[in-house]
Amino acid sequence: MDKYLLFTPGPVNVAENLRVAISKEDICHREADFDALLASIEQKLLSLFQIRRRGRYRAVVITGSGTAANEAMLSSVVGKGRILILSNGEFGERLHKTSLIHNDRTHLIEVPWGEPFNLLEVEAYLMRHKIDVVAMVHHETCSGMLNPLAQVGAMAKAQGAIFVVDGVSSVGAEMVDLEACNIAFCSSSSSKAIGSYPGLSFVIGRKKQFRKLKAHKANTTYLNLATFYDFLKARSQTPNTPAVPLFFALEQALTNILREGVSKRFATIRARAEQLRWGMRKLNLEFLIDEQDMCSVLTTVIVPPSVKVGDLRDRLREKSIIIYEGKGCFQGKVFQVGNIGEMSKFDIKFFLQTLREVLVTLQTEAADLVVPIRPAEPSPALITPLCGALASTAP
Repeated sequence: MDKYLLFTPGPVNVAENLRVAISKEDICHREADFDALLASIEQKLLSLFQIRRRGRYRAVVITGSGTAANEAMLSSVVGKGRILILSNGEFGERLHKTSLIHNDRTHLIEVPWGEPFNLLEVEAYLMRHKIDVVAMVHHETCSGMLNPLAQVGAMAKAQGAIFVVDGVSSVGAEMVDLEACNIAFCSSSSSKAIGSYPGLSFVIGRKKQFRKLKAHKANTTYLNLATFYDFLKARSQTPNTPAVPLFFALEQALTNILREGVSKRFATIRARAEQLRWGMRKLNLEFLIDEQDMCSVLTTVIVPPSVKVGDLRDRLREKSIIIYEGKGCFQGKVFQVGNIGEMSKFDIKFFLQTLREVLVTLQTEAADLVVPIRPAEPSPALITPLCGALASTAP
């Protein structure tokens, strides 16, 4: 094939019209051209989130990965308050590590990777402690688990805390209802389910929460959300030089989603996931977590006992297919198959067929190492009688 098929949670294969968009003519980020571009992106983001009371929300766009957006939130919204991080995977741990850098009063509820939170324990913790901000990852990419926004948001609201969500790998594939789930701020990235190039992220939030940020001492220069909001509100610009070509591509990616229809896009991604999971179950593969707990972005698959995940990844790469290996406590035990970005039904069929062939080859090779396959040879004791018997029956 003439390109890699990225069966990953991001970066992804992009649509052809994004390749055109990123090559548009140069513009200055301090001119009206960029003001209009940023305003268009913001309105499209509000549409992507299907916000009903749009006038209450704004979205700032940051030149930086999803981690930049998360650090912007964690370094800007807490001030002298107390923040509780809920962690059940790699990216929950990253939220905690980032918060510790900026916030002295960081609390943590941690459960093993890939396990759901005990919501009764979370509620009890919030009732026992004065918490001002609750932060959680929506989709834990390391396991594929989708964490519950509505329940945690309701608990935070009941205790007078604001709710901050890392939506980096779920936005564009799963519904994130900012209003119903009482979410004050939500982050995401251009290069995952939204389907654009890496390098941009954004934070969408309530205006009244953005306005409160001025009361907090700035912990960073580049990632101060209050500064981003001021530049957006006053000038429809960013405080620092943006990656303008990536803004053109992001606007085109959002246009593609809205043209298809947000609900239809979600359904398309979910159908891809179901097709892949059906095909992998037919190969007798097992999944790390229950399907009811999975996000529609990817599937985390347990590696068969006789297969090394590195070998599997290498053999698939030879066929132009890229997958993820497991990380941390899942390293060597699982592989991950994403289904976002530009991906056709033929691509999925090709993946499943190739995966079957590669698994059969690897399992056969592993069996040969244990019991080498050799042609059967008759023992010397049997050769003479057998030949004699044949000779005696000859005419």
